[in-house]
Amino acid sequence: MSRHRRSKTPGNRPREARANAHSSSSTGIARLSESDLFDRIAEVEDVLLLVLDGVQDPHNLGACLRSAEGAGVLAVIVPRHKASPVTETAVRVSCGGAMYVPVVSVANMARFLGRIREECGIRVVGTADESDCDLFESDLTGSLAIVLGAEGEGMRRLTKENCDTLIRIPMLGRVECLNVSNAAAVCLYESLRQREFG
Repeated sequence: MSRHRRSKTPGNRPREARANAHSSSSTGIARLSESDLFDRIAEVEDVLLLVLDGVQDPHNLGACLRSAEGAGVLAVIVPRHKASPVTETAVRVSCGGAMYVPVVSVANMARFLGRIREECGIRVVGTADESDCDLFESDLTGSLAIVLGAEGEGMRRLTKENCDTLIRIPMLGRVECLNVSNAAAVCLYESLRQREFG
Protein backbone atom coordinates (compact mmCIF):
# COMPACT_ATOMS: atom_id res chain seq x y z
CA MET A 1 0.00 0.00 0.00
CA SER A 2 1.57 3.28 -1.07
CA ARG A 3 1.39 6.31 1.13
CA HIS A 4 0.08 9.58 -0.25
CA ARG A 5 2.72 12.29 0.00
CA ARG A 6 2.04 15.97 -0.17
CA SER A 7 3.84 17.86 -2.88
CA LYS A 8 6.74 20.03 -1.79
CA THR A 9 5.42 23.56 -1.90
CA PRO A 10 6.96 26.55 -0.16
CA GLY A 11 4.36 26.34 2.61
CA ASN A 12 5.01 22.73 3.61
CA ARG A 13 8.73 22.15 3.12
CA PRO A 14 10.28 20.86 6.32
CA ARG A 15 12.77 23.16 8.08
CA GLU A 16 12.29 26.02 5.67
CA ALA A 17 11.74 29.56 6.84
CA ARG A 18 8.70 31.48 5.65
CA ALA A 19 9.17 34.20 3.09
CA ASN A 20 10.23 37.49 4.64
CA ALA A 21 8.96 40.77 3.28
CA HIS A 22 12.27 42.44 4.17
CA SER A 23 14.53 39.94 2.46
CA SER A 24 16.01 40.27 -0.98
CA SER A 25 14.96 37.93 -3.76
CA SER A 26 18.63 37.50 -4.66
CA THR A 27 20.40 34.46 -3.27
CA GLY A 28 23.81 36.15 -3.31
CA ILE A 29 26.09 35.21 -0.44
CA ALA A 30 29.15 37.22 0.51
CA ARG A 31 32.15 34.95 1.03
CA LEU A 32 35.78 35.63 1.76
CA SER A 33 38.83 33.40 2.08
CA GLU A 34 40.91 33.50 5.24
CA SER A 35 43.84 35.15 3.41
CA ASP A 36 41.54 37.76 1.83
CA LEU A 37 40.13 38.51 5.28
CA PHE A 38 43.61 39.36 6.56
CA ASP A 39 44.05 41.72 3.60
CA ARG A 40 40.75 43.44 4.46
CA ILE A 41 41.69 43.68 8.15
CA ALA A 42 44.91 45.50 7.19
CA GLU A 43 42.85 48.15 5.38
CA VAL A 44 40.37 48.85 8.21
CA GLU A 45 40.82 50.78 11.44
CA ASP A 46 39.04 49.45 14.54
CA VAL A 47 37.94 46.15 13.02
CA LEU A 48 34.88 44.41 14.46
CA LEU A 49 34.57 40.67 13.82
CA LEU A 50 31.92 38.20 14.96
CA VAL A 51 33.16 34.66 15.62
CA LEU A 52 30.57 31.87 15.89
CA ASP A 53 32.17 28.74 17.33
CA GLY A 54 29.96 25.93 16.08
CA VAL A 55 26.50 27.48 15.68
CA GLN A 56 24.38 24.66 14.21
CA ASP A 57 20.99 26.21 13.47
CA PRO A 58 20.71 28.07 10.15
CA HIS A 59 18.02 30.31 11.67
CA ASN A 60 20.51 31.41 14.35
CA LEU A 61 23.24 31.90 11.76
CA GLY A 62 20.93 34.03 9.63
CA ALA A 63 19.85 36.14 12.61
CA CYS A 64 23.51 36.64 13.59
CA LEU A 65 24.33 37.78 10.03
CA ARG A 66 21.47 40.28 10.16
CA SER A 67 22.68 41.76 13.46
CA ALA A 68 26.30 41.73 12.25
CA GLU A 69 25.41 43.71 9.14
CA GLY A 70 23.50 46.28 11.17
CA ALA A 71 26.35 46.70 13.65
CA GLY A 72 29.05 47.19 10.99
CA VAL A 73 30.86 43.86 11.40
CA LEU A 74 33.63 43.30 8.83
CA ALA A 75 33.12 39.51 8.65
CA VAL A 76 31.57 36.55 10.45
CA ILE A 77 34.00 33.74 11.18
CA VAL A 78 32.83 30.11 11.47
CA PRO A 79 34.65 26.78 11.77
CA ARG A 80 34.82 24.75 8.58
CA HIS A 81 33.34 21.69 10.30
CA LYS A 82 30.55 21.21 12.85
CA ALA A 83 28.79 24.46 12.02
CA SER A 84 25.78 25.45 9.97
CA PRO A 85 26.58 26.30 6.35
CA VAL A 86 25.04 29.42 4.84
CA THR A 87 21.87 27.73 3.60
CA GLU A 88 18.90 29.23 1.79
CA THR A 89 17.17 29.44 5.17
CA ALA A 90 20.11 31.31 6.73
CA VAL A 91 20.15 33.73 3.78
CA ARG A 92 16.42 34.36 4.07
CA VAL A 93 16.52 34.87 7.85
CA SER A 94 19.48 37.27 7.45
CA CYS A 95 17.19 39.67 5.49
CA GLY A 96 20.08 40.76 3.28
CA GLY A 97 22.85 40.43 5.86
CA ALA A 98 24.34 37.41 4.06
CA MET A 99 24.76 39.54 0.93
CA TYR A 100 26.87 42.19 2.67
CA VAL A 101 28.73 40.52 5.54
CA PRO A 102 31.17 37.88 4.29
CA VAL A 103 31.28 34.52 6.03
CA VAL A 104 34.80 33.13 6.45
CA SER A 105 35.28 29.42 7.17
CA VAL A 106 38.47 28.55 9.04
CA ALA A 107 40.01 25.11 9.45
CA ASN A 108 41.45 25.72 12.92
CA MET A 109 39.60 28.24 15.09
CA ALA A 110 42.19 28.35 17.90
CA ARG A 111 45.00 29.03 15.43
CA PHE A 112 42.92 31.70 13.68
CA LEU A 113 42.21 33.52 16.97
CA GLY A 114 45.88 33.42 17.90
CA ARG A 115 46.83 34.79 14.51
CA ILE A 116 44.42 37.75 14.56
CA ARG A 117 45.66 38.62 18.04
CA GLU A 118 49.37 38.38 17.26
CA GLU A 119 49.47 39.63 13.65
CA CYS A 120 46.63 42.17 13.66
CA GLY A 121 46.42 43.35 17.27
CA ILE A 122 42.76 42.34 17.56
CA ARG A 123 41.47 41.69 21.08
CA VAL A 124 39.47 38.48 21.36
CA VAL A 125 36.50 38.69 23.74
CA GLY A 126 34.50 35.55 24.39
CA THR A 127 31.10 35.16 26.02
CA ALA A 128 30.73 32.67 28.85
CA ASP A 129 28.04 32.37 31.51
CA GLU A 130 30.64 31.56 34.18
CA SER A 131 32.59 34.80 33.68
CA ASP A 132 32.68 37.40 36.47
CA CYS A 133 33.15 40.24 33.98
CA ASP A 134 29.91 41.98 33.01
CA LEU A 135 29.30 42.93 29.35
CA PHE A 136 28.26 46.47 30.26
CA GLU A 137 31.42 47.04 32.32
CA SER A 138 33.74 45.80 29.55
CA ASP A 139 35.67 47.86 27.02
CA LEU A 140 34.40 46.81 23.59
CA THR A 141 36.14 49.53 21.57
CA GLY A 142 39.13 49.28 19.24
CA SER A 143 39.89 46.28 17.03
CA LEU A 144 37.83 43.47 18.45
CA ALA A 145 36.56 39.95 17.78
CA ILE A 146 33.48 38.92 19.76
CA VAL A 147 33.23 35.13 20.14
CA LEU A 148 30.04 33.21 20.86
CA GLY A 149 29.73 29.46 21.26
CA ALA A 150 27.33 26.83 19.99
CA GLU A 151 23.75 26.51 21.11
CA GLY A 152 23.68 24.72 24.45
CA GLU A 153 27.37 23.82 24.58
CA GLY A 154 29.01 27.22 24.38
CA MET A 155 32.57 27.70 23.19
CA ARG A 156 34.94 24.78 22.81
CA ARG A 157 37.81 24.59 25.30
CA LEU A 158 40.59 25.66 22.89
CA THR A 159 38.50 28.54 21.60
CA LYS A 160 37.89 29.73 25.15
CA GLU A 161 41.60 29.45 25.97
CA ASN A 162 42.41 31.70 23.01
CA CYS A 163 40.21 34.55 24.25
CA ASP A 164 41.88 37.53 25.91
CA THR A 165 38.82 38.15 28.09
CA LEU A 166 35.59 36.33 28.90
CA ILE A 167 32.44 38.36 29.53
CA ARG A 168 28.88 37.50 30.48
CA ILE A 169 25.54 39.05 29.68
CA PRO A 170 23.75 39.82 32.96
CA MET A 171 20.53 37.83 33.37
CA LEU A 172 18.07 39.14 35.96
CA GLY A 173 15.26 36.66 35.32
CA ARG A 174 15.02 32.92 35.87
CA VAL A 175 16.39 31.72 32.52
CA GLU A 176 20.12 31.05 32.47
CA CYS A 177 21.12 32.61 29.16
CA LEU A 178 20.02 34.11 25.87
CA ASN A 179 19.76 32.38 22.51
CA VAL A 180 23.05 32.74 20.60
CA SER A 181 21.56 35.12 18.02
CA ASN A 182 20.09 37.32 20.76
CA ALA A 183 23.41 37.28 22.62
CA ALA A 184 25.25 38.24 19.43
CA ALA A 185 22.93 41.21 18.90
CA VAL A 186 23.31 42.41 22.50
CA CYS A 187 27.12 42.19 22.40
CA LEU A 188 27.50 43.75 18.95
CA TYR A 189 25.24 46.67 19.74
CA GLU A 190 26.91 47.31 23.08
CA SER A 191 30.19 47.53 21.17
CA LEU A 192 28.55 49.84 18.63
CA ARG A 193 27.15 52.04 21.42
CA GLN A 194 30.58 52.37 23.01
CA ARG A 195 32.26 53.12 19.66
CA GLU A 196 29.73 55.63 18.40
CA PHE A 197 28.28 57.23 21.51
CA GLY A 198 30.93 56.72 24.20
